[in-house]
Amino acid sequence: MTALDTPLRNWAGNLTYRAARVHRPRTLAELQEAVAGAPRVKALGSRHCFNDIADTDADLVVLDDLDVRVELARAEPDGSGVLWVPGGMPYSRLVPELARHGRALHNLASLPHITIAGATATGTHGSGSRNGSLATSVAGLELVRSDGEVVVLGEDSPDLPGAVVHLGALGVVTRVALRFQPTFSVRTNVYLDLTWDRLFADLPGVTGAAYSVSVFTDWHRVTSVWVKSRTDELDAAAPEDFFGARAATEPTHMLRDTPIENLTDQLDLPGEWHERLPHFRAEFTPSHGDELQSEYFVPAEHGRAACEAMRALADRVAPLLQVSEIRTIAGDDLWLSPATGGDVLALHFTWLPDEPAVTALLPEIEAALRPFGARPHWGKLFTTGAAELADRYPRMGDFRDLVGRLDPRGAFRNAYLERTVLG
Repeated sequence: MTALDTPLRNWAGNLTYRAARVHRPRTLAELQEAVAGAPRVKALGSRHCFNDIADTDADLVVLDDLDVRVELARAEPDGSGVLWVPGGMPYSRLVPELARHGRALHNLASLPHITIAGATATGTHGSGSRNGSLATSVAGLELVRSDGEVVVLGEDSPDLPGAVVHLGALGVVTRVALRFQPTFSVRTNVYLDLTWDRLFADLPGVTGAAYSVSVFTDWHRVTSVWVKSRTDELDAAAPEDFFGARAATEPTHMLRDTPIENLTDQLDLPGEWHERLPHFRAEFTPSHGDELQSEYFVPAEHGRAACEAMRALADRVAPLLQVSEIRTIAGDDLWLSPATGGDVLALHFTWLPDEPAVTALLPEIEAALRPFGARPHWGKLFTTGAAELADRYPRMGDFRDLVGRLDPRGAFRNAYLERTVLG
């Protein structure tokens, strides 16, 4: 255990954690002792969340040194299977090892440096109309409850759909079982000058045109479209025209006047899944981010209307915006997943690092998206409260019951959970 002489901050630098102590257990027994002995405790991963979801005034546990190994749980003749992996491991460390064994995950987030437990616990996602969030790969969880007991939830557990996207409310996740598939290759092509008219004429066609599609915008215009295709689904060279947009002839950053060295390769160059699905290279490790982020998910059928509502706010949004990204995510049945119940379209905002101004603007965005039942990303900035969110998640009551069973002494509760989930 270490007393915090120098307070920890999150990746973006907009939050200083209030914890008095941090634990770095090396063994499961040390973790159990730390959790059971703490009045309040939270697990801390890559610190890539932009809000206080992992904050506490008592004890933090960091799992970087925990002695947990990657273990094969099941392998199928078709090359798919399940692996148990350390919850505190970042995807950037896991995916090269998977690729070396001819294995792949179905998708990855834009930045691969986030931890597996943190990303799945918040419903973090990649892109693709047929691709669920990263949490949909989870086939099991091992966690330490607040009394120090170890609980394993397998694929046959009725609690697993409620526990995968858990927001840190149930325990400290030590291991995650992930489904894998045979490896595959991907090519990235960027297109410029897509018009709003063409995008809105066939929004599902654009977002479903490839394995993964990201539409970047400042809400005045569409700045670029990133199209990532599996090579086993598209053998021919990428077309020069994409819904009227022209193919970029040089590597293109989603941010204007920004060096491209940290981006994964573009220009139709094939690469393994883990070298193309993220926007940023795994070997590029960001120490901090001069940005803030928010994201809202709306049912796919309301995608065009939600985008038009945001276009009406372009003059309010653009001065604080670095870039917005429009993506699609396949629906799932995970209780607190932003995609629970059906396919969604996600509206992502990368903001300038001006939290007071961003926080003041968010209620306007949330009011504009409220008619479409927008759900915020759990790990980013939002102001929607527990009462409204309970209406957006049909299984919220069941999740609260699950919290009561796994954390009866309330050790994992914090201000974030009271404000957004527990009420």
